[in-house]
Amino acid sequence: MAHLETGTFGNGHSFCIFAIKFIFMIKSMTGYGKAEVEIQNLSFSIEIRTLNSKQIDINMRIPPALKGKEIELRTLLSKSLQRGKVDFSIFSDKQQQSSNLSLNKELALQYYQQLKALADELGEEPKDILSLITRLPDVFSTEEEEMDERGWQQLQKAVEETIGEVNTFRTEEGRVLENDFRMRIDTILNLLKQVPEYESARIERIRERIQKSLDENFSNVQYDQNRLEQEIIFYIEKLDITEEKVRLKKHLDYFLEVLNAEDTVGKKLGFVTQEMGREINTLGSKANDASLQQLVVLMKDELEKVKEQMLNIL
Repeated sequence: MAHLETGTFGNGHSFCIFAIKFIFMIKSMTGYGKAEVEIQNLSFSIEIRTLNSKQIDINMRIPPALKGKEIELRTLLSKSLQRGKVDFSIFSDKQQQSSNLSLNKELALQYYQQLKALADELGEEPKDILSLITRLPDVFSTEEEEMDERGWQQLQKAVEETIGEVNTFRTEEGRVLENDFRMRIDTILNLLKQVPEYESARIERIRERIQKSLDENFSNVQYDQNRLEQEIIFYIEKLDITEEKVRLKKHLDYFLEVLNAEDTVGKKLGFVTQEMGREINTLGSKANDASLQQLVVLMKDELEKVKEQMLNIL
């Protein structure tokens, strides 16, 4: 995306700077594209469907006349689509009523002789022997004309246009996913901001709970109050969640940074969500407080929804 920036020289004359700003958008691995083209008396229909997959996985159906171009087509699809399960199909229909059907007379005669000899040996009259022979393998065959270089270039261009449609579809799907990611990450950030509200009260509740338990169970036991305070402080320090809050905030910020900065981000965002999950889980294990646990549960719920959608990101 390009934009103009304006400024002013010392003499008061204005000037403009043509600046280019690239905005990357995530892409979904779900896509669809279709195109049609007429080449050498044939009408070709090209169709591409893509779904999510860890690697590129191409399932190809093409006419026999294009078998020699299969490697080139696979290379083109791999380079352009990068990842995903790809169903690629090319169908062709003849526009003129011309037939390349040919009869293998020598093979048909061999079938006839062997079938007639078998019938004579069994003492039976052969019935509809010609009808039977026409259904046997390789008696009739069709010859596919190979596509010339000019025709191949036309078809290749149509395939590239179809890939373009798929990528457009992927971009539109990616925009929807990106908006959903931003909403959920913002929700987790807002929940994280609420954590300090419960922390001071949480520490006091833990202290009171320990003191109450001592009073109820060890009221007749003499103990050092200073030592008890030290042990309580040591115990509370083990439940401190400051580092987890800081790391989770950094992971959330980095998620948005990657979302803004790169074109193909699926795997990297997947790694970031794993780290976010670890910090949220640690928060939960250290919470030791019902109110804080509720925030953690809400964070986990949002993160799981992010992970589900992450499987479909290129």
